[in-house]
Amino acid sequence: MLNLPHKPPFLFVQAIVDCDPGVSAECETTFERDDPMFAGHFPDNPLVPGVILTEALAQTAGIAAASAHAEKSPPRFLLSGIRQMKFFHAVRPGQRIVLRAETLAQVDDLLQFRVEALVDGKQVAAGQLVLNTIPDSS
Repeated sequence: MLNLPHKPPFLFVQAIVDCDPGVSAECETTFERDDPMFAGHFPDNPLVPGVILTEALAQTAGIAAASAHAEKSPPRFLLSGIRQMKFFHAVRPGQRIVLRAETLAQVDDLLQFRVEALVDGKQVAAGQLVLNTIPDSS
């Protein structure tokens, strides 16, 4: 179970491969060629936008964070910081992307994660993300 507040078309994580509750998560996703974003990014040379990869990594971090809460309504997490995010290789439609997030630190309601995305074992993006814990609004 993904346990994310996101819904399609903004749910980018498709599967959880592994999760150490509150510590780390490994997920997977693939963006298909017919995804509407590729009509504009770019029609003759489709690439997964870096901001979409970053959001998929933030969702992976959210899964790691939320999994630490056994209660029925775990807190929600908002992306509040992007640090040192780098993109090393282009990601194309149809490629399986492995998404990893590992908790580095927590200070009050802020959680810092080391994140990376890989295609065929090669790192395509890496950085650090900060999530802010907010209470469930339901």
